[in-house]
Amino acid sequence: MLKIVVCVSGGGTNLQAILDAIENGTITNTEVLAVISNNGGAKALDRARNRGIEAKVISPRQYPRREAFDEDFTNKMKELSPDLIVLAGFLVRIPPQMVEAFDGRIVNIHPSLIPSFCGVGYYGLKVHEKVLERGVKVTGATVHFVNEGMDEGPIIAQKAVYIEDGDTPEILQQRVMEQAEWILLPQAIDDIANGRLRIIDNKVRKLK
Repeated sequence: MLKIVVCVSGGGTNLQAILDAIENGTITNTEVLAVISNNGGAKALDRARNRGIEAKVISPRQYPRREAFDEDFTNKMKELSPDLIVLAGFLVRIPPQMVEAFDGRIVNIHPSLIPSFCGVGYYGLKVHEKVLERGVKVTGATVHFVNEGMDEGPIIAQKAVYIEDGDTPEILQQRVMEQAEWILLPQAIDDIANGRLRIIDNKVRKLK
């Protein structure tokens, strides 16, 4: 049984996709140990509590120094001892010591086709704003393992989503979630839970 902790900053739509996929059997052999948010008002926390899942709040704002947050966050994650950490719209950079402690066991969903529209400053609605400003015809989402860089870890899966006439950042964001994020992330978790993924030469290979 794969035990996961999901980290979220906002509404938790990707968290809901995970919970629904576990319930309907799309994700198998998986249990959500806890949901962590840096935002005490995040709807994601309510989604967790409604399912009887432990919901925790930990934010850099609670600490006088970022180093103190990094250390405490890492220690609390070690106490939970998940097999996998899932970043599902978590707008806090993961501490280097946590990346080291959970090497190869942290995944993130990003709302673009990495390496496009990613890195520092590209998160949430800002990604879709930049996509439309640039005038590209295809965007999408990416699930990847997390390393010490920003959106630089080995890519697990990607799914394209076409830009349509009349798109606003909000409309595009919703379509990327529906057509890519809510599909890719549950698939990736199920593949990891059932041993179908392996990192070889810093690239993810899917086993049959």
